[in-house]
Amino acid sequence: MTVWAVGALALGTYLIRLSGLLLRGRLTVPDRTRRLLDLAATVLIAALVATAALTQGDGFSGWARPAGVALGALAAWRRLPLVVVVLVAAGGTAALRLAGVP
Repeated sequence: MTVWAVGALALGTYLIRLSGLLLRGRLTVPDRTRRLLDLAATVLIAALVATAALTQGDGFSGWARPAGVALGALAAWRRLPLVVVVLVAAGGTAALRLAGVP
């Protein structure tokens, strides 16, 4: 049963992506809608980051993880390479946990 479900989801994803290519020239999206779609993607990513940074299981993840994410965000804002951003975030979290911050 699981194999069929994964196959159906994969096929659906492929067809949705293919429809974007096939309908590109036939469908026009107003500029306001296009801006809102861009903002919606940004808001979705921010919500996922906040959820992953602030929660663990059913409760708060502690202060070390959000502080590490904030350090990573600062590194990204400074336009450092992605590898450096990840290392700064992970290293900051690890250092805080080593110092006893939950």
